[in-house]
Amino acid sequence: MAEGRIIKALSGFYYVQAGESVFQCRGRGVFRNKKITPLVGDFVTFEPNEHNEGYITDIKQRENELVRPPIANINQAIILSSAKEPDFSTTLLDRFLVLIEAKGIRPVIFITKIDTVKGESSAKIEEFKKDYNNIGYEVEMISSKYPEEIPELGHYFRDKVTVFAGQSGVGKSSLLNALNPSLTLKTGEISSSLGRGKHTTRHVELIEVHGGLVADTPGFSSLDFGEIELERLSACFPEMRELQDQCKFRGCLHHKEPKCAVKNAVEIGKVPLYRYEHYLRFFEEIKTRKPRY
Repeated sequence: MAEGRIIKALSGFYYVQAGESVFQCRGRGVFRNKKITPLVGDFVTFEPNEHNEGYITDIKQRENELVRPPIANINQAIILSSAKEPDFSTTLLDRFLVLIEAKGIRPVIFITKIDTVKGESSAKIEEFKKDYNNIGYEVEMISSKYPEEIPELGHYFRDKVTVFAGQSGVGKSSLLNALNPSLTLKTGEISSSLGRGKHTTRHVELIEVHGGLVADTPGFSSLDFGEIELERLSACFPEMRELQDQCKFRGCLHHKEPKCAVKNAVEIGKVPLYRYEHYLRFFEEIKTRKPRY
């Protein structure tokens, strides 16, 4: 038996890296019987043969996993949010942040295409950057028009498994190509009629970038909070999580309860109003969702 990590999944095959070698493996039937699917990022035990092929016999316990993209054991998620085309959206950014926080994964925010905004629009994005910095998030503002500056971001990837999150068309492939020019990944053009990028990636794969591994996956187009319980939502907002113990009522949902520290912080400007409005929007979305059977 040998051990390794799945670095690519394609057409029913799992490519397992063990040392300097990569083995093309199938999953044992026992996984199908137990309704377990091996995921990219899984640490596995496998039975190799002399043709660099083999069968996966066991999957080690996962630290975390995502459904979309299907990947396990992630250290951090870099959320790509473009300044324009598609337009910068704090609602969408907060949606990604909540989903990533719920998984216990460290989020980092990259605002791309920053060269496309000027004047008042640029100043507004700078204000948003300041807000997210104050919450505790690291925020980088980048542009593929200046690729010589992008390698300076390499320290984010070293010794980590990173997944990118963001709408299609925010510049993920352009960023990866600038970080590792040998990749020559296809970049999707923006469809003006649909307002989203064309999907150019068809499978999940871990690729090497600046001493770490990055999941090259399709862009995200829809996100829901199906796995998040109402009582856990505020914990996915760090600024609310910090204030939870200051609320008068234990288990305060920061909605209609009196003497709520979060609502007070919003009133005095300590918590951005738009963040709280997004919280209420997500709150209602979770509250009114249809139960899953």
